[in-house]
This record gives sequence, C-alpha cells and structure tokens, in this order.
Amino acid sequence: MANVNFLAVFLGAAAFFMLGVLWYTVLLGGAWGRLTGIGDEMATRASTLGGRPMRRNPTWLVMVLVFAFELLISLTLGHQYAMTSPSDRAKMMIAFGYGAMLLTPAIGIMYLFQMRPGKLFAIDAGYLTTGTVLLGAIHCWLH
Repeated sequence: MANVNFLAVFLGAAAFFMLGVLWYTVLLGGAWGRLTGIGDEMATRASTLGGRPMRRNPTWLVMVLVFAFELLISLTLGHQYAMTSPSDRAKMMIAFGYGAMLLTPAIGIMYLFQMRPGKLFAIDAGYLTTGTVLLGAIHCWLH
C-alpha cells in the first residue's frame, strides 16, 4: 500500500460523493424519488416492516457511510493502480470496468431478487459507472 496515491484516493472519493449529490438531486432526483418512494416527507412518515415500526437512519449517518463506501472503492482502485502501474488509458478502462462490469452486475443481481424497477437500476448503475470513471480521471490527473 506504500505506493498508493492517498491524495487521489481521498479526492476521488470526494468527487464521487459530490457526483452523487448532483445525480440524486438536480439530475435524477425526481425520478429516483418517485421510483423509491423516498422524498422529503419520508422523515416524518411512519413506516412499518412486518407490522412493526422501522427505525430510519439519520441523514448524516447515511452520508458518512456513503462516503466511507466510496472511499473503499477509490482505495481499491488506487491499490490496483499502484500494484500494476498502468497507463492513463488503461486506468480509465479499469475504472470503467469496475463500474460497468463489477458494480453494475452486483446491484443488478440484488435488484432482480428485490424486484426493483429497471428504471431505478439504470439510475443507480449509471451513477456507479459514471462515478468510477470519475475516480479513474482523478487518479490519472493526480498521477
């Protein structure tokens, strides 16, 4: 891990997070909210699971955990780059591959079993693939 560019890891995760802010608010927030049933009123609406009230995670905790997961994705990408020393072109191909060939099928499997709408899958898979490409670009830029 000594050769990992930790600045690129952190800034990449921050860019990934900021992309999510835009993706799930300005760009596709309306469609995403309709498909998930998650909106501004969700915090005040009672929700149940199996007849029992469900406890909702506070927004700050969700955001901290999202950033932590994106940091792990960026660290994994940074570690692969450090171990293989690929060209910038190869870095971008690897980053796209992470999103399109690893993360997208993984959420696709879950969405199929959960019977979630295809449009929701497209929004979320698009975010993950775009986010990993952004990670690759940040890692290339800070090489």
